[in-house]
Amino acid sequence: MPDGADQEYIEYVTARIPALRRLAYLLSGDEHRADDLVQQTITTLYLKWRRASAADHLDAYVRTMLVRTYVDERRLAWARVRLFRHAPEPPPLEPGGVEERQVVRAALARLPRRQQAVLVLRFFYDLSVDDVATTLGCSTGTVKSHTSRGLSTLRRLLGEPELAVMN
Repeated sequence: MPDGADQEYIEYVTARIPALRRLAYLLSGDEHRADDLVQQTITTLYLKWRRASAADHLDAYVRTMLVRTYVDERRLAWARVRLFRHAPEPPPLEPGGVEERQVVRAALARLPRRQQAVLVLRFFYDLSVDDVATTLGCSTGTVKSHTSRGLSTLRRLLGEPELAVMN
């Protein structure tokens, strides 16, 4: 890469790291996994910088890269390997409303990855159905069905069966 392009890449990545980490954390629910996702995404971005920097909406392009990395990693054989000496303890509950956030995050983690990605993009990032479909490379109908199924499952997991039936 020419020196000017390196500097552009460094400036872009430096400015976007907090937003990328936030998205990765929302998707994975784990700080370390989020860091790995961001690292993998920005490494791939560096390799594709010439093409990526020409994109009309660079932030959307990079967000798509990160979400697809997250969704696709489950297909890799190494993703099923867990290297723990002992089973990890769940994090302790913190005071001040954090319990609800942890309960929702735990329920969200039980959903299939594509449903997780759809719900995070739709309701945290407030993206439209069309934008989520573009990001995930699927149809708008798929986004709608993942949203419906994901919300229904979350409601069931969170103990609101009367709301789960409403869909």
